[in-house]
Amino acid sequence: MENTSPILYISLLLGLLSISAIAIGRQVLKTRRTESTLTRLQNKLSKEKGSAQEYYELGSIYLDKRLFTQAVNALQKALKAEELTDVESAAVYNALGFAYFAQDQFDLAIRHYKEATKLDPSYTTAFNNLGHAYERKQLTSQALSAYEQTLAIDAENQTAKRRAESLRKRLVPSTNN
Repeated sequence: MENTSPILYISLLLGLLSISAIAIGRQVLKTRRTESTLTRLQNKLSKEKGSAQEYYELGSIYLDKRLFTQAVNALQKALKAEELTDVESAAVYNALGFAYFAQDQFDLAIRHYKEATKLDPSYTTAFNNLGHAYERKQLTSQALSAYEQTLAIDAENQTAKRRAESLRKRLVPSTNN
């Protein structure tokens, strides 16, 4: 019985180390893949004009890296490529809105989120983002309206449910007289 305790402890430790090594290895591979894509796109797009998809992919990588100014530039070039469907354009406008939101440029974010919802009226993420931007500008009724539009499309959207409920509580007049 005394000999099993150290063996069990070492086995458990080896198991945890193996799980950690796998997790770290996966993260390293993901990072290398992203960096490789970033380098490839930067090199290509610095020499020649790219497709809307390439600019969007580059902009998305910049967003992940929190390089918002570079993301805005790449995403604007994606829109100028004019080969996008409405749904694809909506995704680009939503990403632009996100980039502006992250820089506390809420009016620009709202403008781009609205454009995304106009191009794709079923784009719940853009409606949620629009609601969040309105909240940051303290435009409660507009925010609630955006979240309600999300719920009209997807009644089970947890973000919209939670935020709309919170905003409704703020809009209900106080009954304490």
